[in-house]
Amino acid sequence: MANTNNKNTPNKRKSYLNNNNNIQVRGARVHNLKNIDVDLPRNALVVFTGISGSGKSSLAFGTLFAESQRRYLDSVSPYARRLIDQVDEPDVDAIEGLPPAVALQQQRGTPSVRSSVGSVTTISNGLRMLYSRAGAYPAGQEMLYADAFSPNTPDGACPRCSGIGRVFEVTEELLVPDNTKTIRERAIAAWPPAWQGQNLSRILTTLGHNIDEPWHTLPKKNRDWILFTDETPTVPVYPEYNIEQTREAIETGEKPNYMGTFTSAKNFILHSFATTQSPRTKKRVSQFMQISECPECHGKKLKKESLSVKFAGLDIGELSQLTLTELALKLEKTAHTKLADDIPNREKAIVAQRIASDILSRVDAMTRLGLGYLSLERTTPTLSPGELQRLRLATQIRSQLFGVVYVLDEPSAGLHPADTQALLGALDELITAGNSVFVVEHDVSVIRHADWVVDVGPKAGTHGGQIVYSGPIEGLREIAQSHTGQYLFADTTNDQSKSSIRQPSAWLKLANIERNNIKGLDVAFPLGVMTSVTGVSGSGKSSLVSQALVELINEALGQKMVAESPVGEADLLEQELESVTSGEIIAGMEYVRRLININQKAIGRTPRSNLATYTGLFDEVRKRFAATKQAKAHGFDAGRFSFNTPKGRCPNCEGLGFVSVELLFLPSVYAPCQVCHGQRYDEETLAITYRDKNIAEVLDLTVEAAHAFFIDEAPILRALEALLQVGLGYLRLGQPATELSGGEAQRIKLATELQRIQRGDTLYILDEPTTGLHPADVTMLMAQLNGLVDAGNTVIMVEHDMQVASNSDWIIDIGPGAGDAGGLIVAQGTPDIVAQSKESRTAPFLLASRPFSD
Repeated sequence: MANTNNKNTPNKRKSYLNNNNNIQVRGARVHNLKNIDVDLPRNALVVFTGISGSGKSSLAFGTLFAESQRRYLDSVSPYARRLIDQVDEPDVDAIEGLPPAVALQQQRGTPSVRSSVGSVTTISNGLRMLYSRAGAYPAGQEMLYADAFSPNTPDGACPRCSGIGRVFEVTEELLVPDNTKTIRERAIAAWPPAWQGQNLSRILTTLGHNIDEPWHTLPKKNRDWILFTDETPTVPVYPEYNIEQTREAIETGEKPNYMGTFTSAKNFILHSFATTQSPRTKKRVSQFMQISECPECHGKKLKKESLSVKFAGLDIGELSQLTLTELALKLEKTAHTKLADDIPNREKAIVAQRIASDILSRVDAMTRLGLGYLSLERTTPTLSPGELQRLRLATQIRSQLFGVVYVLDEPSAGLHPADTQALLGALDELITAGNSVFVVEHDVSVIRHADWVVDVGPKAGTHGGQIVYSGPIEGLREIAQSHTGQYLFADTTNDQSKSSIRQPSAWLKLANIERNNIKGLDVAFPLGVMTSVTGVSGSGKSSLVSQALVELINEALGQKMVAESPVGEADLLEQELESVTSGEIIAGMEYVRRLININQKAIGRTPRSNLATYTGLFDEVRKRFAATKQAKAHGFDAGRFSFNTPKGRCPNCEGLGFVSVELLFLPSVYAPCQVCHGQRYDEETLAITYRDKNIAEVLDLTVEAAHAFFIDEAPILRALEALLQVGLGYLRLGQPATELSGGEAQRIKLATELQRIQRGDTLYILDEPTTGLHPADVTMLMAQLNGLVDAGNTVIMVEHDMQVASNSDWIIDIGPGAGDAGGLIVAQGTPDIVAQSKESRTAPFLLASRPFSD
């Protein structure tokens, strides 16, 4: 295993700048970068730091990686380029000495039920070969090729579920929720509303079914045909006629209004879900479907013949359900056994040993990155962005590429400090193999491990985009304007304990909690204080807090959990595979009147949702425009200034500001709308100004600039101040939700809450609120959260940031390990008490953390 000693490893690499071994960037102007020049060493760990929105990612990804990809794609055939997800060409004068680059970002890509830990890491390929060449076959069965062990091929997929392991079904109870209604009264709720539903009812009349009798009185044979038939008869339709009149019209040859084709309720639902592009339709039809384990393969996704082959006594479906740690134990004997010359089937044994050794080394790379609790069959939509990035990192370590620049986006996100040490070891391995590693990072332990630090800033947005410092880490100590330096070299010898620990006003007690790896847990959360729930990645923190606690409190408050509408198989399966919470709240609910769950889910799925619309400040802005003399003279109301309604938006791009341009041999590109030039509105609307700015210009303001612009408008100012308080002053008011990170989305939700009048007795639950935050921004965030607690509320958060945990009033440490090795309370109490625990993996890092200054 690589050396992960923070103090020693970087010092052994003397690969600092010289003319033959550096990357020279000249005139970079991507996003907010201000025509910067910077030289970077190769064969080193280079960390890009700076407060949120300073321009770090614009330099690392938008400039360096984008230029490397552009150069590579210039050598690729135009047809092949269509298959590659391209980034924009960077605005930069020149980059010299730039090697090929590989980006490991926290992007999910398109969610797919067929993408799993095994497929992302290619371990599944090795297992298929192992079963094909070295598996124990039943007597008389022919050898199967590797494809027969893949659920994604016709040779391997279970014919019943097509290799998904689950079947989507509809039942009469789902399709007809109220069987006392008649068909005319829309007893078949699954059928489409409006005309199409009426059309199907009229077709049934032609087919001889009485649509005015209660559903439950119809013969079962008729009910089953209406709901489940695959037949699609086309018949004449007479809209106003009953059964007798319709029969008579057909007998006399009367011309029908039209010919209608019947579709059963089941086929309508399944076809709509599979083909519609409308999230609204997906949401409507999904409520009439249920998902269950495939009765043919019992969730293992493969044909019977494939599942009859065993290795180590397990079929490949059972082996894929093991955690990576358990998988390694199963393979160790085969991989490490010495083979005698006279053993039977020696050739088969050699093949098994070679393949098992290769898989074992891949598994080892992942377990060292703290991912041993994952199973191969775990689908990628259920992984956190940090887990996905680390899986890709483990795969790259095994690839043994040489001379490459790896560009990583906050690889420590979602990592416990103990796991971060393993991450640093993995990065060292890449460098030792002859590569360069460029990391955008906020974690102090990663920054301290760097050979070279590029500090971007000094502040965010228009106040950033400059190189504050570039060089070995020690030199940052002398840079007064560096926010990063202030935290790296702060005096940690004084005031090692929080000056004033708040005392709980009451306790919220939960008993016998079960969720994922948490089994029968009793836990008490203090109320009226700030609590951090800590533990290694996968220990059960989110299962306890973000899932079990949230669900039980909502239930106790009589609030229904609003599930997000599924938009595909992946979403439906993710909902179905979620384990159910059991347990109860046994005391303390009388002190909780309101629950606010502030998670990292996006504030919207389309570019039409943005910061201004989500926080509600856009409503106030539109009112100001509607109140101007110009607007009144034209009869424009507030709706005229919304880009989501036809009144004032650009008719060409329908208020999006851009259009998709199809290119034959290149990927589609999005270009600014030629009519409105990206401004979203029509000319008449843009002609209206408020204090010399039109509505598009206001949406283009940053939060900070808007604060100065609306200084006399109290309702707007309140929302803007809340956004500034959580460190989001650099975002534009009209910045689409699709461009926001999970951390930014969470802080927008928090800001939306902060602008409301505090009532007290509210429980705020947050899941890693410091994700993507510079320590300077964390200080701002903590001030706001402390303000909520001081106003009589409770804050409970899942957190890996030891600065935050050390400055909480109470800590609950979950563990001791991940997956089945976790799910228990290892230590709890004030930070000082937990720091003394011998069993807690969090304790050593609490002692080393410096508290925030008051």
